[in-house]
Amino acid sequence: MLEEHGLPTSFGKKESLKYRNVRSVDHSLKQVLGSRNEKSKHRKRHTTLEPFDICQCDTEVTEIINSEHFTFSTSSPDVDNNAEELEVDGLIEEPMKSIVRPGMVLLKKYISPTDQVSIVRKCRELGLGPGGFYHPGYNDGAKLRLRMMCLGLDWDPQTRKYQKQRRIDKANPPDIPGEFRSLVTRAMEDSLSLIRETFNVSNAEKILPQMTPDICIVNFYSETGRLGLHQDRDESEESLSKGLPVVSFSVGDTAEFLYGDQRDVKKAEKLVLESGDVLVFGGESRHVFHGISSIEPHSAPVFLHEQTMLRRGRLNLTFRQY
Repeated sequence: MLEEHGLPTSFGKKESLKYRNVRSVDHSLKQVLGSRNEKSKHRKRHTTLEPFDICQCDTEVTEIINSEHFTFSTSSPDVDNNAEELEVDGLIEEPMKSIVRPGMVLLKKYISPTDQVSIVRKCRELGLGPGGFYHPGYNDGAKLRLRMMCLGLDWDPQTRKYQKQRRIDKANPPDIPGEFRSLVTRAMEDSLSLIRETFNVSNAEKILPQMTPDICIVNFYSETGRLGLHQDRDESEESLSKGLPVVSFSVGDTAEFLYGDQRDVKKAEKLVLESGDVLVFGGESRHVFHGISSIEPHSAPVFLHEQTMLRRGRLNLTFRQY
């Protein structure tokens, strides 16, 4: 009859003390665990990452340098006034340009000492702010052997996707500085000129497509840093299908760069990337497997440490168009 009125059959009956206690404890546990989960979720939503300084701590360089005091040289890498700006003699070397394979160009000693110093200072400034350098990893706790900062859009190693906010702390990535864009543009123009001269073609863009960077991934490798063979294939389908190139800047310690058509270290070719080198790979070489097998300790130019206190290791900027 009680059921006919919508009431439970146990209504009005005494409930055993044992059952009440179990239910009470269960309810209390749910409240406690629920509260902890909410706090945990709240903490995850507002994760604060410890900033990483790519420069060594020193009383003279602890303050973030105001970028307006440091400008990139607008002249070509051949002009001697770069050395005057840095106030160090004998540092300017003639860039050596070579085609490694179709769509891959190596510009040795391309970034002037003045510009290398400016790159470090600008990356330090951005790296200590919101969306700056952090230690990227995966949900299982594994960490990459480098520190990373993204400019333009954030790239997440777990999801392998680009997004407007960094998933781990909801920080917005800084914009790509105009000075960086100018260097990329210049490197692309010189790479295309080299292809025209070498292959005697007018439309070099068929071999190495032109691109405008809207993404930059900045990695800092310590002296023990590594990066396994991989393909850069998380950009848009249009970008990948057109073979829009990746432009890579190297600053700091020398790295052994591996590349090949297969994900096989034994079959991979090797390049030595030194401070100031620029590597461009697009077209047929856009989907090449590549990685960093080793960093040569204490191989960075002396002026970088003297001018910036850059930590021992390698600063690498890779520009792409999404």
